[in-house]
Amino acid sequence: MPGRSARKTAPSPPSLLAKLERMHPGARTEIDFSGPLELLVATILSAQSTDRQVNLVTKELFKKYRTAADYAAAKTEELERDIHSTGFFRAKSRLIQGAARMLQDDFGGEVPRTMEELTRLPGVARKTANIVLTGAFGIVEGMAVDTHVGRVSRRLGLSKCEDPAKIEQDLLRFFPKESWARATSLLVFHGRYLCKAKKPECGRCLLKRECPSSCV
Repeated sequence: MPGRSARKTAPSPPSLLAKLERMHPGARTEIDFSGPLELLVATILSAQSTDRQVNLVTKELFKKYRTAADYAAAKTEELERDIHSTGFFRAKSRLIQGAARMLQDDFGGEVPRTMEELTRLPGVARKTANIVLTGAFGIVEGMAVDTHVGRVSRRLGLSKCEDPAKIEQDLLRFFPKESWARATSLLVFHGRYLCKAKKPECGRCLLKRECPSSCV
């Protein structure tokens, strides 16, 4: 793990965003989807899995299940088989079907467009809700904090918290609102491809002189 230095402080928002942009100009969601329901299901499946594996599964899944009613009416054992390779398939099947039934019962089969309504759905906390709102509707109410965003935020000194909800609040105070969506994608890519959990590549990072956790 990289060491810490009290002499370094977190970079300013403009500097951080500019350097992240230089390192990850193609940062974007790597989940394949064509609508709000597909993004919701894929995001639930992505827990403890990779986007690549989720995309492999959803390529056929989305042909088979096209509406909330399709998921709600599916035989549980069959849906479990369909998503088995994403891991934790029993829990994910239960959450997907629970969300689908609520969509049917409370929202006319459509994915809602507000944080309050989305977080009523089984398996949907703020992270998933932020991903769906931003990715499917272009509505930015916050920042999605996954494991990558959380790790990078702590290493850069943007937050000292472990709780995703508290990390999000720290990030919302740090970044200007107009950059929340882009900052999320950049932080995800940085954690996924450079500031890795076990072997962060500090020597290649443009933030190494500012990052409090840099080993360089």
